[in-house]
Amino acid sequence: QVQLVESGGGVVQPGGSLRLSCAASGRIFSVDDMGWYRQAPGKQRELVAALTTGGSTNYADSVKGRFTISWDNAVNTMYLQMNSLKPEDTAVYYCKIDRYMGISSPRRAYWGQGTQVTVSS
Repeated sequence: QVQLVESGGGVVQPGGSLRLSCAASGRIFSVDDMGWYRQAPGKQRELVAALTTGGSTNYADSVKGRFTISWDNAVNTMYLQMNSLKPEDTAVYYCKIDRYMGISSPRRAYWGQGTQVTVSS
């Protein structure tokens, strides 16, 4: 069983930076996938950054060059560094880990509780 606790959200002016953290209480394996999603009011949840087995990363076009996803195995924590923030980045951000359950089983998803990011002047 895995529990994910998010922190680091807040209110920031356009052009500012924030770093979101997602601390995992359970053991995370190298074969597990992880990512960050966001959901703005009235909109569907969307993937903004992903980190998959082997260390490959993928970003939504809207955040490329501004956001960076990373994982620190020493403290069992994933991060989303957000720079040059824009008002359209305003949303609730969620971390997610998809645990590898074996070659014959589907992955199991674990979600953080969400943290609000507001970009406004």
